[in-house]
Amino acid sequence: MAIELKRVEEFALITLNRPEALNALSFALIRELARAFDEVAASNARALLVTGAGAKAFCAGADIKELSGRPLADQKRGAELGQATFAKLDRLPMPSVAIINGYAFGGGLELALACTFRLATRNAKMAFPEIKLGLVPGYGGTQRLPRVVGEARALEMIMTGRTVDAEEAARLGLVNRLLDGDPVAAGVAFAREFSGYSLPVLGFAREAVTRALDTPLTEGLRIEADLSTLAFQTGDAAEGMSAFMEKRKARFKDC
Repeated sequence: MAIELKRVEEFALITLNRPEALNALSFALIRELARAFDEVAASNARALLVTGAGAKAFCAGADIKELSGRPLADQKRGAELGQATFAKLDRLPMPSVAIINGYAFGGGLELALACTFRLATRNAKMAFPEIKLGLVPGYGGTQRLPRVVGEARALEMIMTGRTVDAEEAARLGLVNRLLDGDPVAAGVAFAREFSGYSLPVLGFAREAVTRALDTPLTEGLRIEADLSTLAFQTGDAAEGMSAFMEKRKARFKDC
């Protein structure tokens, strides 16, 4: 199998498993990812962790051999497949964490950008090198990168194709944290910082923030008020406030 899906305690873990090809995204692998994301969405996992097999690469991008010489209609369908698959990741009911271990180029960086959070080992390197091939990112990179690092920095990365190391990625806000030690164990520890909270309320918070990027402030404030009101209607909100007043730890039930 080109990917592995398993449980690590309360979390789902997807590992891209083509280390001999630096975990490149063949179309078969993208279809496997789509099925895996559907399986995770239907599970009781508290979060999804995504990483790559081996120490060299998270994902080195699309499999270029599959892209060369294809008819125009096939190229369009390929881009739409990648976009639709990563949209499944973006819309999961639980948060997702990309554990970037090594190279994350092209489609690999687009995969990471579709996750809620990004963590990177200190040897990680990130880039959109498509411009060097006479191409542009096609799996969501031109849309998600500016939302993360801003328009000017996104244009620089995409139009120069230059590689960003882990420390610069952290400074740019491209990754949330740098990792030491075992990457998956560090990813699990990071996920535990939020996984004990109410999943529906975490979803409201994520929706409010992401929709802020696409709406004027006045509309965004209305969305925030609506989602905040919805959060108050959950049993988890009642439990959280009761626990605070009773000076005990809240026991959320995702309802």
